[in-house]
Amino acid sequence: MIEFHLDPRSGVATYLQIVQQVKEALRLGTISVGDQLPTVREVVADLAINPNTVAKAYRDLEREGLVIARQGRGTFVASTLAPAAASLRHYKGLRVELERWLEAAGNVGLDEESIRALISATLRETLARRVA
Repeated sequence: MIEFHLDPRSGVATYLQIVQQVKEALRLGTISVGDQLPTVREVVADLAINPNTVAKAYRDLEREGLVIARQGRGTFVASTLAPAAASLRHYKGLRVELERWLEAAGNVGLDEESIRALISATLRETLARRVA
C-alpha cells in the first residue's frame, strides 16, 4: 500500500502532493489496478491534515479515471500509468545510475534545491531538443 509523505517546503498544495504521489506510484508500478488506497481516515491520522484535502485529491484522481471510490469499501486503483513491461525492466538499472549520480552531486556540495533545479533544467532542455 502507498504511504504518503508531505513536503511543506515544496510550495505545492497538499492535495496535489497526494495526487502526484499516486501518479508516481502508478508510473513506477508500485501500485496497480485493483489496489486499495489508504482510507481518508488513515491518511488524516498519518499526516495530520484536513479530511477534505484527502477527499479532494481522491476526487481529482477519480475524475482522471485513475481510481474509483466504492461507497463504504474505499478507493481503488482503476487504471495505470505504468509503461510497458519492457520499460519497467530498465527502471532498476536507471535507478541505480540515478542514485550514483545523486550521491556524486551531493559529494560536490549540491543541496537538494540545486539538484532539483539541475534535473528540472536538464529535463526541460533535453525534451526541447527532442521536439526540435
